[in-house]
Amino acid sequence: MLHLDDNQFNRRRERNQTKLKLWRHAGLMLTYQCSAACRFCYYYCSPQADGLMSVQTAIDAWQGLVRIASEDAKVHITGGEPFLYFERLIGILQEARRLGLTPVDVIETNGSWAEDENDIVEKLRQIDSLGLNRLKISWDAFHEEFIDIQSVRRLVSVARNILGDNRVLVRWEKHLDSPTGIRQKSEPQRKNILQEAMASDSCRLTGRAADALAELSQQYPCEKFHEKSCRNALLSSKGVHIDPNGEVFNGQCSGMIVGNVRQTPLDELWKAFEPDKTNFWQILYNKGPAGFLENAAAEGYACREKYASKCHLCTDIRRFFFDKGLFSQIIGPNVCYGINRNFASEGILGEKQ
Repeated sequence: MLHLDDNQFNRRRERNQTKLKLWRHAGLMLTYQCSAACRFCYYYCSPQADGLMSVQTAIDAWQGLVRIASEDAKVHITGGEPFLYFERLIGILQEARRLGLTPVDVIETNGSWAEDENDIVEKLRQIDSLGLNRLKISWDAFHEEFIDIQSVRRLVSVARNILGDNRVLVRWEKHLDSPTGIRQKSEPQRKNILQEAMASDSCRLTGRAADALAELSQQYPCEKFHEKSCRNALLSSKGVHIDPNGEVFNGQCSGMIVGNVRQTPLDELWKAFEPDKTNFWQILYNKGPAGFLENAAAEGYACREKYASKCHLCTDIRRFFFDKGLFSQIIGPNVCYGINRNFASEGILGEKQ
């Protein structure tokens, strides 16, 4: 297990200064492809999105997390929708078990695949036998736009019978008990429903959510976000998400690449990450996304009159930089900015390993 002072940034900090937390959690994004295209998605997952994580990339990330956090390492497998590539999911779990890695903590699903009870039983017994701790089923008004509620209810019932109540999480079950009927509503009615859902459960306005939901949120003048640094978000996140091609995102800040586990082991990325250095990270660390406004304006960025949140401002500026090809080593990959292209070197749909 690593210690805080193994990180270069932390070694420069005084005893009373906040340090970069150890990464103890990693979300392995098996694929960007999803049976839904939820408006609140932090990425741009959809049926048209692509990418498929190889067994080796998953294991490299998993082993790196274990070297950082030892027995405290917690891996969850997510997407997109991981059950779209169930054989790959099983291959990753089997290899992790063979190598004696920490068991998978959570597998996330939207339940769209759960149409046949026998199929559900078979799949759940397989992943249970490979060390699954908990199954997390995502359900809310946003998922209800795309997913059949009967499939979700079927999955919840069978899963609780096999795994037990305490190992099946439903986010958010209150929506499962009281569906909105959003799929039968007009677009204005849908927006009202989603606006109410956002008031009940907050959304991070990055990825598709910045495009689809900012207009439904309360707006604030840009000045509200001046000098609102991202220091706490960068330092306090205890985990990362790793996309199908191995790109590493700090916490839930999608579309900003810390590094790639196919090129540098995850523990080495943590050791070397200094959020107050290099131009891009330094600006976020000290000033937040508003710190980019002057440089963005010089490149032709037209500041909006109002933004829904600091994350909305950040996403809007980053999309502008993405289109301009600026900070290209950090701002990416394409799918986080609504562009679906096959990965060049691995993860292309249909690849076996």
